[in-house]
Amino acid sequence: MYAVFKSGGKQYRVQEGEVVRLEKIEVATGESVDFEEVLLVANGDDLKVGAPVVNGAKVTAEVVGQVRGDKVK
Repeated sequence: MYAVFKSGGKQYRVQEGEVVRLEKIEVATGESVDFEEVLLVANGDDLKVGAPVVNGAKVTAEVVGQVRGDKVK
């Protein structure tokens, strides 16, 4: 099973247990966050595509850390 959700103007494909690096979100480390802008949910042959989002679908994640990217010179 996998899902595609939108956060910070970008789309991310995720599966359960996967670690994903996102743009900055205002959630403390260790807290959970729900992403309700789910664009696609796939479970085997069952594929649900939103128009624009899948009704009732959400991705729940735990923030494991906040890091800063390299400075652009």
